[in-house]
Amino acid sequence: MDEGNQSAVSEFMLLGLCHSWNIQLLFFLVFILLYLIIVLGNTLIVTLIITDPHLHSPMYFFLANLSFVDLWISTVTTPKMITDFLREKKTISFTGCMCQVFFVHFLGGGEMVLLLVMGYDRYMAICKPLHYSTIMSLRRCIGLMVSYWMVGFVHALSQMFVIIRLPLCGPREIDSFFCDIPLIIELACMNSSALGIFLNAGSGVISMTTFVVLLISYTYILLIVHQRSKTAASKALSTCTAHITVVVLFFGPCIFIYVWPLSIPWVDKFLAVFFSVITPLLNPAIYSLRNREMKNAMKRLRNYYIKSEDSI
Repeated sequence: MDEGNQSAVSEFMLLGLCHSWNIQLLFFLVFILLYLIIVLGNTLIVTLIITDPHLHSPMYFFLANLSFVDLWISTVTTPKMITDFLREKKTISFTGCMCQVFFVHFLGGGEMVLLLVMGYDRYMAICKPLHYSTIMSLRRCIGLMVSYWMVGFVHALSQMFVIIRLPLCGPREIDSFFCDIPLIIELACMNSSALGIFLNAGSGVISMTTFVVLLISYTYILLIVHQRSKTAASKALSTCTAHITVVVLFFGPCIFIYVWPLSIPWVDKFLAVFFSVITPLLNPAIYSLRNREMKNAMKRLRNYYIKSEDSI
């Protein structure tokens, strides 16, 4: 973006979720509660996996990373949305807006690849159990972790390189509670339809490719599981069901935002809330309530603190 344009655009007006003051007060109470649950739930999962030796395995290593990413995806957008419910004038600076765009795509792009990595981990554990510990070594896990952070960073940087150079004009109103690429493109002083297709394709290609590969992978895994003994099949099916649920929850909004945008304001806002609040909220519940080892880890942590209090 040239210097004149950058100085002209100092802030954007966020229109938020609604205009009614009473509803905004209700949303304030609801979303601050949901955000606290997101922070506590994801922090608990990361803490359990780090401190409990029984959870020191590749699957839980990647699960801790997923909780960490979910926590920060929500933190990039939700606190700003919560505080804006109490403000009559909802503004965000140009720098703050660009930071939101960068981190949403950095963390979102990284999580897509992370879910793919988790699918690969389950494939190795279920389909090649004898070679699992050798293939999924600590070195391999760290390499995979670096890869999805790098993919997220390159994806976000490529999107920012284009979006930050756009000549912006018009009312500078963003009809949402946070900044995202499709909303900023609408403010460009140019025919932005082709550019919108190009930029959305970047996120759309990653979303659809990863989603299709994951569906094929889990379908194959479930076919293999069906041929195993009932005990092994039941355990593997429970794990895979949790993974598939998380995949659908995450990719559903992404596909309708970037691949097949509906361009209906209230639907777009619902999808944005689902991506930044509901998915990070549900992931800890899905993995903790359906996973026996996570439940046992919570019991061990609770018993540890009970014994500590008794000794005092």
